[in-house]
Amino acid sequence: MLLIKNGRVLDPATKTDAALDLLIDGDRISQVGTNLTSSGVEVFDATGLIVAPGFIDLHCHLREPGGEMSETIETGTKSAARGGFTAVCCMPNTQPVNDNAAVTRSIVERAAAAGAVRVWPIGAASKESKGESLAEISAMKAAGIVGVSDDGKPVASARLMRQVMDYCTPLGLPVIDHCEDPSLFAGGVMREGPHSLKLGLPGIPAASESICVGRDIEMALLTGARLHIAHMSAGASLAYVRAAKRSGLRVTCEVTPHHFTLTDEDVRYDTRYKMNPPLASRADRDALLAGLADGSVDCIATDHAPHHAASKDVEFDRAPFGILGFETAIALGLSELVHPGRLPLMRLVELFTTGPARVLGRERKLAAGEPADVTIFSADHEWTYRSADSPSKSRNTPFDGRTFRGAPMATIVAGKVVYRR
Repeated sequence: MLLIKNGRVLDPATKTDAALDLLIDGDRISQVGTNLTSSGVEVFDATGLIVAPGFIDLHCHLREPGGEMSETIETGTKSAARGGFTAVCCMPNTQPVNDNAAVTRSIVERAAAAGAVRVWPIGAASKESKGESLAEISAMKAAGIVGVSDDGKPVASARLMRQVMDYCTPLGLPVIDHCEDPSLFAGGVMREGPHSLKLGLPGIPAASESICVGRDIEMALLTGARLHIAHMSAGASLAYVRAAKRSGLRVTCEVTPHHFTLTDEDVRYDTRYKMNPPLASRADRDALLAGLADGSVDCIATDHAPHHAASKDVEFDRAPFGILGFETAIALGLSELVHPGRLPLMRLVELFTTGPARVLGRERKLAAGEPADVTIFSADHEWTYRSADSPSKSRNTPFDGRTFRGAPMATIVAGKVVYRR
């Protein structure tokens, strides 16, 4: 048994903001209340800390199977635990692609054996994510997937998207799309604008994303499916999502910490600043900040995308897209959103807990009988992020060496402390 004492419990699901204790018995929460006591239990003193439902990352890449040089389920989930995440959803662009039940089962079994946190796989929407025919979606759901996506590329056509949505709706699975128009995206390496011209790098217009978002929302209107827009970066995309929500469509979206923190003005000839979608304009970044504040954005997701050092240590246009995200997510949320007064602390917790849970059709709360997944963090702890200290196998982050105010302090999964600062 574990007793968490003296913490400030923040739970958006129950609208709780109070000094409370949590008693954990086995893998479940036993009691939530004041002045709890129990003999012979381990006590975690959370004085001065925030105790929240376990954080969920709706979008990450663990690279296993096939990309173990960059990351494994073991190293990736250890990094996630250090970031305060109790569950992560891994995208299917592995080798082989997670497009059938056998690959799904192998991921689930490997995560059970070696994962530090819960791993909820996302299955491919199409076979080998080639955009030609449906993947084995029903069989993958039985094996453990929680959504479908061809992440790394968009679902290839409106026709295929309609088929995917029609298939997933009765299965209760959200369709998660990486939105870009390949004809506009082709050859680009950063967001198109004055800064791409200044650097002499091929640009990708913001419309590459928003055109595809508009297409997907039209398909959601046609089918009634649950649509989730991954790693949204453009203000025009947010406008589409807002309109869809007003119309009552089941459309949700996520924003990454790097997109609400950095802009295309930060890009330099350093491949740690190369990600997809690319860093956007200041106006787009400000639109995302407004969407986070007003509730239009449903969750924050990291898009943790590790790459072996040799693959990033090349010319900017030859490097793969993607950066690390697990270990800096909470700190960036606090530093960029809460401390400047853009968001209240409860809203930040919502974006990491009930928000992503709702996308998956789940609940996330601190209550008796619920799974004992708990994130404990400090809003004020000062620290410096050093990628060399990370359990991840990769180091591709633009935030290496940055000093933060606020940090994850402990991560508890199924009643076990899997990380403690």
